[in-house]
Amino acid sequence: MTVSGGETAERLPLRAGVDEYLVSLAVERGLAQNTVSAYRRDLSQYLRFLDGREPTDEEIAEHVADLRAGGLAASTVARKVAAVRGLHRFLVVEGLRAADPTALIEAPGRADPFPKALTVDEAIALVEAPGAETAAARRDSALLEFLYATGARVSEAVGLDLADVDLDDKAALVTGKGSKQRLVPLGAKAVEAVEAWLPDRLRLAQGTGDPVFVSLRGRRLTRQAMFEITRKHAAAAGIDPARVSPHVLRHSAATHMVEAGADLRTVQEILGHATISTTQAYTRVSVAHVMEIYVQAHPRSR
Repeated sequence: MTVSGGETAERLPLRAGVDEYLVSLAVERGLAQNTVSAYRRDLSQYLRFLDGREPTDEEIAEHVADLRAGGLAASTVARKVAAVRGLHRFLVVEGLRAADPTALIEAPGRADPFPKALTVDEAIALVEAPGAETAAARRDSALLEFLYATGARVSEAVGLDLADVDLDDKAALVTGKGSKQRLVPLGAKAVEAVEAWLPDRLRLAQGTGDPVFVSLRGRRLTRQAMFEITRKHAAAAGIDPARVSPHVLRHSAATHMVEAGADLRTVQEILGHATISTTQAYTRVSVAHVMEIYVQAHPRSR
């Protein structure tokens, strides 16, 4: 199947890709009309969730979390996730899109839509892995400390500008979904790491705009570069890189805050969740942590 007008994989709008996929289901696979209609509804809901944003693994994980938080039956969630996974596999196989953002998302039917959080020790080892010997190391340290301190999405870190960071007040203004802005706190370690990086950043990025995180050529870091930085230092910290991404670091920050007693409204505000129902999923993670401690500590637990 080809795309009319010669559009490339990189330029094909996702809505057009959905249309191509639905035609394939009906014509090439011969699915019943009611089945195709169900896929159409599920994918229309997915497009409404994205609201024009490009799909990424973190966006899809949040979509799955929203579906589960909405009280839908597990079978309904599984069908909706299968529709999204099927769409992106189709687009890659047909050469209509370059990459499959669902590749790291667990298959439908899993009870927990979130990736497995790092332990506190693993998270600390990861953010400390870069060191501070070179400009690249100081940048990577600042980036990882920022992501873990704030639970920011990778897109929010990409878009962060110098004017958005107030090191004196230990806070940053991040721009999230729908251009909504929120103020997030920066811990002492994140402030220290960003302060150490800023002289390099100012030297490298003179006259190239205001991004906080730039390449060694002075250009704003891309999402892909941030993924590569995260996995590079995961390997250096002795953590399987396949387990780690900026979204996993966001999830770990939220999990660790809840486990330490942070109230859900505060975590919701920091993460930028539109509704408390999405944040409430972290209570299940916290309960699992409590049960683990209980089994280890209570003399009658075994």
